[in-house]
Amino acid sequence: MKALTIRQPWAGAIAHQTKRVENRTWKLPVKHEGARVLIHAGAQLDRDAQVYGPHLGVYGAVVAVATFTGCHWSDDGQCCGPWGFERAYHWTLTDVTALEKPVPAKGALNFWTPPHDVLAAVQQQLELERASA
Repeated sequence: MKALTIRQPWAGAIAHQTKRVENRTWKLPVKHEGARVLIHAGAQLDRDAQVYGPHLGVYGAVVAVATFTGCHWSDDGQCCGPWGFERAYHWTLTDVTALEKPVPAKGALNFWTPPHDVLAAVQQQLELERASA
């Protein structure tokens, strides 16, 4: 499973709010469409973002798992509600599962492969959630 580092507060908005689009300047690679991906909250804050909430203060940790379902270009950003930026590729997400306990990890640019211990900690939380459902 791959991971994608996203600055806060955007990663928290995916995990705990209704953000189901990731804005990028580059296309989602076809090999990642339909794939489950770890959402990693980066170590830096996007100071221009105006998103608020109790779960947005986590940095340097995996906060959710999601499925990237597609990618499209948007000139005006209106196609994806309040979360879509204009003049950006919109990577659409579904099946977002927030982790109850963020898993600390060092992020990286682009898609990256998390260490085994990070994957194991995420998997354990997902299995506990399934068992309690």
